[in-house]
Formats: sequence, C-alpha cells, structure tokens
Amino acid sequence: MASDPAPNPHASAEEIEAAWSDPKLANVLYHDWEADTYDEKWSISYDERCISYATDVFSAVAGEQDQPYPTAMELGSGTGFFLLNLMQGGVIKKGFVTDLSPGMVQVALRNAEQLGLDVEGRVADAERIPYPDDSFDLVVGHAVLHHIPDVPSAFREVLRVLKPGGRFVFAGEPTKIGNFYARRLGQLTWWLTTNVTRLPVLSSWRRTQEELDSSSRAAALEAVVDLHTFDPSELERMATGAGATEVRAVTEEFAAALAGWPIRTFEAAVPPEKLTVRWRMFAYHLWLRLSALDKNLLAKVLPRELFYNVMITGSKR
Repeated sequence: MASDPAPNPHASAEEIEAAWSDPKLANVLYHDWEADTYDEKWSISYDERCISYATDVFSAVAGEQDQPYPTAMELGSGTGFFLLNLMQGGVIKKGFVTDLSPGMVQVALRNAEQLGLDVEGRVADAERIPYPDDSFDLVVGHAVLHHIPDVPSAFREVLRVLKPGGRFVFAGEPTKIGNFYARRLGQLTWWLTTNVTRLPVLSSWRRTQEELDSSSRAAALEAVVDLHTFDPSELERMATGAGATEVRAVTEEFAAALAGWPIRTFEAAVPPEKLTVRWRMFAYHLWLRLSALDKNLLAKVLPRELFYNVMITGSKR
C-alpha cells in the first residue's frame, strides 16, 4: 500500500468537471467519496445475514466442489463485502482486495483487520491488474463489471492472473431489462418520498435539503460510473471470447428487486433515525421471502433475462 495513491473524498470542482468525460476518474472520485458510508448505505454487514447471502450466491453459480480456495482476489472489492463474507463462510482462506478507489481499498483492509482475516490490498485498474500471471486460485467480484470501460480486457486480465484450472465468479451485475424497471422504480420512489414529506405533518420524515441535494448530485455522477447493463447470453459470449472455459451465467431477483429498489430508495430519502429495527427486520424478511419465491418458483417459469442480477462463472484452461 505504500506506493498506492491516497483517498480523495473531497474532490475539487475541476476534478468533478473532468470526471464527466472520464469514467475511471469518476469511479475513483465517486467511490472515494462514498467509501466511509458505503456499508451503511447498502446495509452491508459482516455477520450471518451477509455471510449467508455471499456463500449462497457463490454456490448457486459455482457450486461447492472446490471449496475452500487457498487464494482469492476480489476485483473492484469496494469495502470488501463479497470477499470478506466468503472468507468468513469458509469459501476462501487467503484474500486480496483490489479497487480503483484508494478509499475503498482502505476501508476494505480496515474491515478485514477488524474481522481478523488474512487479507492484503492494492489499488488496481481491472484492465491492468498489478499481479503476476498464475497468481490466484479464484477471482471474485460483486457489482464491478458494469463499472469497467473495457469488460473483455478485464476478463482477459482475470484469466491471466488465475492459475491454470482456477475459477472466476462475478455476481450482482445488472441485466438490461432488470436495470430498466429497477431504475424507474427507484426514480418514482424518490420523487414520491421527497414530495410527500414536504407536507407539514410529515416534515420529520424529510432529510435536510442539503442532504437531498447531495444525494441528487451523487445520483447524477452514478450515471457516469454505471457504464453497462448485460444480457446473460451476451456476458457468457464475452467471457468465452476472452478465453474462459466452462462459462455459465445464472440470474436472480425479480420479485425481490421489484420490492428491494423502492425500499432502498425510500431508506435513502428519509432520516436514518426513522428506520427502526422493526422496519429493518420487516425489509430484510420481506426480501428473504421474495428471494425464495424467485428461486423456488419464478426462476423455473420466467426467462432469465427478466431477473435483475446476473452472476457468471468460468475457468482457466
């Protein structure tokens, strides 16, 4: 970490202006700004709730036959959500976090230290991963591919740093159709919540205008950092074209996304003290029930393209 750049959570106006035409700079500035509050914003934890989610998602696309993996690198790790919870779930022994954002790497390493996990970290561009050939048994990522300008180059780099026979698993990527309805549900929920709370009787449910303006600016920059949505078959062809074998894409969350996006948007629009433990438990158990509906029924009758998240795995020859 000594040679890595320092986090820059307070970008200048000139840097922000430049970011509008530079997706990589936008990713750094946006995620450096979000790093210290990212886990809270997305209800990320490092307990049984998220351990179960991470291990279930991983096993759904990659199976359990090769676990535990001796070494694994997370590409675009953010705060370490996927890797650290997989390590706690016994899927991975030794971990490495990488991200384009120095702030995210810093928080991920801090989280790992607090959890007592064996993790190293580097600031890294996914299109030029700073590790030698044949370094890792596993490469993982969660909600990262859609931020990368050149996804085929990233797949080639992932295969380069994997050992022969190694595997990659990427999850949490938005599908084309899923992103369409999720974004519109979020926009509608934001508009309704921020307008209804203007009523005097609901004023205590309204965030300050400064906070709302800040969230709106963040959402605007988010349009710059979210570069892609994926058709599952297209993503499979992309990975195969980069040289991967045994490529397989699986989708998840239809009913869960239809409820989850309005819930997350509502939570971002109201003061955090209004979100009681009772509310959070309601939202979590609703998500569990709808996820079970998706898995046990809807995934068997609906086209995979309708689901919000796509996960993909493949191996190196």
